[in-house]
Amino acid sequence: MGVELTHQYTEYRAMEDQEEVEEGVSITDWDLVYHVRDALLSVKTGDRSSYHQLVGVLHHRDRSAPDKVALLLTSLKALSGAVSYINDVDHVSLLQSIFGMSMWNCAPDVMDALLELIICLAASNGKYVDLCLDMLVNNFMPPMESDMLRHPRGQAKKDQVLPRVHTGLEVIVDLVPLAALKLSTNVVQKRPMFFRKDFNMDRLKCRMEIYLKNMLMLEGGAIREFVGHSMLVEVVNMMLELDVAIGWDELLRDDPSKGIFTMELEDEEEEAGDDGQANDGELPSTLTLRNLGKNVTADLLDSLMIQFLEHLEACADKKRLSEVFETLLSSFMATILNTYKSKFSQFTIFYACALDPENCGVKFAQTLVDLFISTCNPPVTRMSAVAYLSSYLARGKFLSAAFVMNMLKRLVDWCLRYCEEQDSDMNPKAHQVFYSACQGIMYVLCFHMKSIMNVPTLKSQLLLMPIEPILKHKLGPLEVCLPSIVNEFLKQAKAAHLFTISKAFIFEDLLESDLSRDFGGLERLDMFFPFDPCLLKKCDRGFIRPNFIYWNHVKTTYDDDEEDSSDEDIADDFGVLNEENFMEEGMARSFDQDIDLDEFDYVMNKMSITPKNTSGFHFGGERMPSKIRPSTSPESL
Repeated sequence: MGVELTHQYTEYRAMEDQEEVEEGVSITDWDLVYHVRDALLSVKTGDRSSYHQLVGVLHHRDRSAPDKVALLLTSLKALSGAVSYINDVDHVSLLQSIFGMSMWNCAPDVMDALLELIICLAASNGKYVDLCLDMLVNNFMPPMESDMLRHPRGQAKKDQVLPRVHTGLEVIVDLVPLAALKLSTNVVQKRPMFFRKDFNMDRLKCRMEIYLKNMLMLEGGAIREFVGHSMLVEVVNMMLELDVAIGWDELLRDDPSKGIFTMELEDEEEEAGDDGQANDGELPSTLTLRNLGKNVTADLLDSLMIQFLEHLEACADKKRLSEVFETLLSSFMATILNTYKSKFSQFTIFYACALDPENCGVKFAQTLVDLFISTCNPPVTRMSAVAYLSSYLARGKFLSAAFVMNMLKRLVDWCLRYCEEQDSDMNPKAHQVFYSACQGIMYVLCFHMKSIMNVPTLKSQLLLMPIEPILKHKLGPLEVCLPSIVNEFLKQAKAAHLFTISKAFIFEDLLESDLSRDFGGLERLDMFFPFDPCLLKKCDRGFIRPNFIYWNHVKTTYDDDEEDSSDEDIADDFGVLNEENFMEEGMARSFDQDIDLDEFDYVMNKMSITPKNTSGFHFGGERMPSKIRPSTSPESL
């Protein structure tokens, strides 16, 4: 469609230093193209005045006046028709002006004209493809000096800019398929880095959120076949980077008077629901959602994970979750699995499994079992795999009891074969993979024994499993595994009549023994239960919680007859102190009371399914806090 402007008006606005001349001579788009073409060609003749005027139009930043906008729009459209006359030798300043433009500073019609020019440049000469991709990726976010994302008008501008940017990328990749590889590299290299001390945190959060949105748009867009895998991998890396950067020492200083945080999962303001009843709780935790929310890194990770989990939901709605899960699983295996300080990023794959239990959920567990059983993998990887597996089986509300039993059988069968092949005595370091499997089996049964025993066919399978000979083997897993898990398992096993328990079969000291401390070596994977409750407030409440099993919802085998059982008998049989179950004790105890910290540590150890850290343990050369529940703190990871 022709753009009608007077010739005199156009030149007046382009040159800005001429006198106003008569109006009324209209020209077509082709006339403007010829005019721009002549300006480009004139550079070789030495007459650069028209060329400089053209560059000045593009470079001028004051585009609020209607005449300025009209002139810019006209020039961009004319350049699109004359791209074959542009070269990277004579027109360097022009190219710099074009590729330096930001759509965030343009009106919608100017955005369209600029996008058309960028596409024409990419199609005209392979030399410009990288520059065109670079320019479009730069437009993932507003200019560095801009704060518009923090204002409502910025959100409206985002909805105008991003669809155009991604349309441009899709067209260029369609025209030049090899551009996809360059695009992936460009996006990864340009993503905002968290570790910038000189950057405003609010602005950084806005920029990282919108950059993640762009990466997910690429993953779910028309060119996902070319760039989707790399985008998904980088998103996981981005979240893991933030995850390991969360400073637990800073969180401890939120309440220095107590030394540890109050032992509640919910904010104090949210302890009671609308009906006045307490909200869902969990095993006592030394980190609260309220306190964690004060950490800017955790808050940023929370926001990014929400975007990603919403993206997984969209993939499920479009019937492409299985496709995405393949990449997510491979990324998990390559990064998260062996990252000891990963606290929350693993819940991305947990939620993907919850969206599709029959496919993704099953495949995740089977992959972990295969990884653990294969002797080709290093011990650390195998121990991490079985820790993830046991935590996943224990916490996944979406997993059936039959499937849990199937996975347990594979672990039990492996442990039995291992026992049959061994003739040595107890040695935590030499047999750490075996002990990790035994501990995983007991951990899962602590959560599921009651539900399994309530199903006759599953009960029969459990009773036939050779768990007793494994636990009674001279390798002594009951003396090496975590006392808290051992005692809870034995208490439930006794109530369920799972096998005969003798006094010699009981590990009576709830505090971890030297053997237990040796188990796992420096990595302390004996304390690693990666799917302990997610403390990212918005992520947990909106996505994880409905699919998660909390300990205070678990029905144990001794629930029915606990009132009839003598507390003295329980203490005699299991060494449970203070007449309380270690998983329940302390919940009713008020932490407003003044208590000795050593006594508090002692109570914490009895309450947690994972033990407190030993005083001499170091991870990566850094002393770990001894007063945090390990399964939600660095020393457990």
